[in-house]
Amino acid sequence: MHVPRKTPRTRTTVPPGGTPHIAGGPHPADSGVMCVFPHGPWRGRGARRRAVHGPGTAVGLLGCLPGLTAVAVLALCAHGVDRSGTAARADRALAARHAAPYTAPKPRVVPRSVWLKQGGAPGRQPPPRYDDKVVAVFVHHTDSPNGYKCADAPRIIRHLYTGQTGVRHWDDIGYNFLVDRCGTIYEGRAGGVDRPVTGAHTQGFNHRTAGIAAIGTFTAGVETPKVMTDAIAALAAWKLGLSDTDPRTRVRLVSSNSKSRFTAGTSARLPALAGHTDGFQTSCPGAALTARLPEIRERAARLQGRT
Repeated sequence: MHVPRKTPRTRTTVPPGGTPHIAGGPHPADSGVMCVFPHGPWRGRGARRRAVHGPGTAVGLLGCLPGLTAVAVLALCAHGVDRSGTAARADRALAARHAAPYTAPKPRVVPRSVWLKQGGAPGRQPPPRYDDKVVAVFVHHTDSPNGYKCADAPRIIRHLYTGQTGVRHWDDIGYNFLVDRCGTIYEGRAGGVDRPVTGAHTQGFNHRTAGIAAIGTFTAGVETPKVMTDAIAALAAWKLGLSDTDPRTRVRLVSSNSKSRFTAGTSARLPALAGHTDGFQTSCPGAALTARLPEIRERAARLQGRT
């Protein structure tokens, strides 16, 4: 009694892949395209059914199939290989694109030691607090005079620090960063510029955010220097890029204080690059700087490599 031979099954193992978020990777290209006859022995001219891997070995079918049918099988196998290779290349390109988050280069940041030198060592303060990441930045203005020399920026920052830690009894300056009219970026709150330091800049929304203060007052009609807005965009692009956050999108933040625009515990969708007024009842960062925020968002997104 003749027992038809079974065609061995093939299995494809998919190696683990990844994207910036939790997701599976693409399937790799198969090692070959399997062209198989239906189950059961081939009845034509006493030949057995056969399995063919790829068009190179499909010639073995010519003795089993009528002429036109053999040509069709060859065409199908070749077409399958072409489609498989194209799909694999597309999958690899897509995986490579998703595996690399949108980041921006770190701009130069002047350390806080520079402005602290002008007024002596700071008073005793508790250790800095940290969040898991930064997913939004809030832009402020310091509500101080605009006609300063850029060389005086460290002295101005020291004055702001003294006011916030003295009169307001804060443990440190509230802003994570400050930017002067010449586009120089200064480290504000202690804890490390590369780390997600919890600031004290936007009541209700200090967690998972960074505060960037433009030194000056930018109410309606006041000129906002382009070098300043460019520096804010570069800083925001870098900080948000660390969490692969698009500066043009909105993110979900939870209010921690009912004195903000949202009661404590409320989940709010706010701009990833926001003005202080988006989270708190205030005119900060001023009408002139607020009007520049859309432009700053777009520039920050381009610096991250987004289109």
